[in-house]
Amino acid sequence: MVAIRLEYQGNLHCQIVQGPSGTILNTDAPADNHGNAESFSPTDLVVAALGSCILTVVGLKARSLKIDISGSTAIVEKEMANLPVRRIRKMGVKIHVPCYVSESDRRGLEDAAHTCPVHKSMHPDTEMPIEFIWGQLPESV
Repeated sequence: MVAIRLEYQGNLHCQIVQGPSGTILNTDAPADNHGNAESFSPTDLVVAALGSCILTVVGLKARSLKIDISGSTAIVEKEMANLPVRRIRKMGVKIHVPCYVSESDRRGLEDAAHTCPVHKSMHPDTEMPIEFIWGQLPESV
């Protein structure tokens, strides 16, 4: 079990401390929901969790196949819905793998992406398409 400590600091800001490491994150409400967007919003953290989880499980699969995918990146674009309640409607994921990977290994890595625990934990109404781009790096975000 991992404990995460959160403290509301006022003005829609929270501080988050990860128990084992003591690493600190701060959040702010997004500008479109009464915040100043001075840091990650809570839903930004969900998006970051999805992207890092997918890269991690793909990295685990790559390691088992003895493939080095260092330098791979994920870009996750979040779309919000406001009705009937405010929620994440879609998180589109693009994974860029800059190295050569055979077709059969590509299938294995793509299948692994869909085993990400964050992906499996999301509400079924949340769209989460995952696209792989092989052999090139993305344009800057």
